[in-house]
Amino acid sequence: MTNDLIEGRAKGGLARAKSLTKVARSEIAQKAAAARWHKGVPKATHTGILKIGDLAIDCAVLTDGRRVLSQRSVNRALGRTHGGRDFKLRQSEAGGGLPIFLVPKALQPFISSELRAVAEKPILYEVAGESSALGLGHGIDADALSLVCEVWVKAHEEGALRPNQEPTAVRARTLLRGLQKIGITALIDEATGYQYERPRDELRKILEAYVSKDLLPWTERFPEDFYQEMFRLRNWKFSSLDYSQKGPQGPRYAGKLTKELVYKHLPPGVLAELERLNPVVKGRRRAHHHRFLSGEIGNPHLEKHVVVVIALMRISPDWITFMKHFNKNFQPHLPEQTDMFDALEQPNDAEVLD
Repeated sequence: MTNDLIEGRAKGGLARAKSLTKVARSEIAQKAAAARWHKGVPKATHTGILKIGDLAIDCAVLTDGRRVLSQRSVNRALGRTHGGRDFKLRQSEAGGGLPIFLVPKALQPFISSELRAVAEKPILYEVAGESSALGLGHGIDADALSLVCEVWVKAHEEGALRPNQEPTAVRARTLLRGLQKIGITALIDEATGYQYERPRDELRKILEAYVSKDLLPWTERFPEDFYQEMFRLRNWKFSSLDYSQKGPQGPRYAGKLTKELVYKHLPPGVLAELERLNPVVKGRRRAHHHRFLSGEIGNPHLEKHVVVVIALMRISPDWITFMKHFNKNFQPHLPEQTDMFDALEQPNDAEVLD
């Protein structure tokens, strides 16, 4: 390209810029800024309004599958004001990055490091018709809502809130009660209509990642400690010698509990596929379920889960205490902390213990 041509194009660009109105130049500048800000930002493919009782929260499903809640909308549902100089001051005092519904000083002692890490960095996403000049929404991971509500409820129970903050705690309790009945993901998928448009191969992808195409060789995936601790908590007799030679020998309920404590906490659909591949024949399954799990993802996930369960067993003096620890860690959405053992019926088939 010659210098004359470059110079001619430059002059043409300047001439066009001068001929544009101030409004037009502003629109072009905004589009350019939006293009820079939106680079790598996921879009909201489905949006809706999550309703719990009389409270409503804007929600969205993003292109990467994340479910998010609008920070502004969460704040509104909790009855908090948004924006202004006072907010910026309080946000600075609280650490700089927390959303407005977590900045009150009274809440800080009750905010866990887990919640702080999630909440301090908003999830930016593109939303059609968003009031932001750049068309960006500021969201928070949907799973964090229950943690936010718990902070307000706990602060209220400890008497840390001022009278004008107590209505927010009441709203938080309403939200928390609604979330305990139905999972947040299911609520958002229903509110946005995403439940009807989930990729049909979503389950297939999960099963391909977790379930092996070939039966893997036997490897001990459940340490002796897992059954030793289970038998201790259930007051069942346990023999290390029998375990080393034959595996765990004990009540058939041990197999049922293994399924409830471990296999049911793999991704949805995995246990059903394992039971399809490994059915009960003449009163027994032909192999251990874990031999049908993939070596890359399925078994590593199972092993990590088992390690946590063993740790919870070890710190528990009895079965009731263990169930409280287990439900708090793995089933916090349950309305009541139930004992899965009492809910089990007498098994008609022989579950493989591991």
